[in-house]
Amino acid sequence: MQNNLIHVDKLAIRSDDALLVDHISFSIGRERVALVGESGSGKSLTARTLMGLLSPALQVQAQQLQVVGANALQLQEREWSAIRGHRVAMVMQDPKYALNPARTIGWQVEEPLKLHRKLGRAERKEKVCEMLNAVGLPDPRTLMQRYPHQLSGGMGQRVMLAMALITDPELLIADEPTSALDHAMRDQVLGLIRQLVEDRNMGLLLISHDLQQVSEHCERVMVMYKGQLLDTLPAADLSRATHPYTKTLWSCRPSKATHGQVLPVLDRAALEAMRD
Repeated sequence: MQNNLIHVDKLAIRSDDALLVDHISFSIGRERVALVGESGSGKSLTARTLMGLLSPALQVQAQQLQVVGANALQLQEREWSAIRGHRVAMVMQDPKYALNPARTIGWQVEEPLKLHRKLGRAERKEKVCEMLNAVGLPDPRTLMQRYPHQLSGGMGQRVMLAMALITDPELLIADEPTSALDHAMRDQVLGLIRQLVEDRNMGLLLISHDLQQVSEHCERVMVMYKGQLLDTLPAADLSRATHPYTKTLWSCRPSKATHGQVLPVLDRAALEAMRD
């Protein structure tokens, strides 16, 4: 546990009438880990719990919930604010909704520094320029004066990545960070995330539906189904997965090779029997 950035033991998330995440356990160190599964399996709820962003209408229980060494079950909002955006950062799905349309790019990328770093204005501006350059955005000083609507989707996603990394966090949580991009741009952004995480010796929790990209950019994969953690395996072994659910997810990837073919269908009755 001493080397883990995240340690979760029997995490359960409930609404008033349903168990949404069913007593899952896992740990994440300074490694690239993917959390995959169908929509509604509990991936984003799990990620939001690790950021202290879960809706107050939901109840969280766990034997242990450690986030960068802190007991997340006992953190107050003031303490979460000191961790969130500083030691743990998150990149959301779509820059159209995640970026503030009324603020310049420079203002938004600089804001985490104002909250978490004691730097002078000139130092902050210089660090913003350096970070925008690090995520591959051209002419940072000009870009700082622009607004989100003036950027392409790929540029907006890079801006969100700059915002997340500018305080040098220990862990990055990326929740479907490429879902709003075309396929070519997805590869570019995921490759950039991988490079930056490796260069900074960070941990990464990547939430994704794209198992092909997960196999290329992550080291380990956790597979969720209906709130349960069904399988954990090295990302390089996805093509040789033995669990029927993981195996079906991998086999259902659309590709040129499967064009015109009927993709496999999961035997959900058999899977439910295994869960029981």
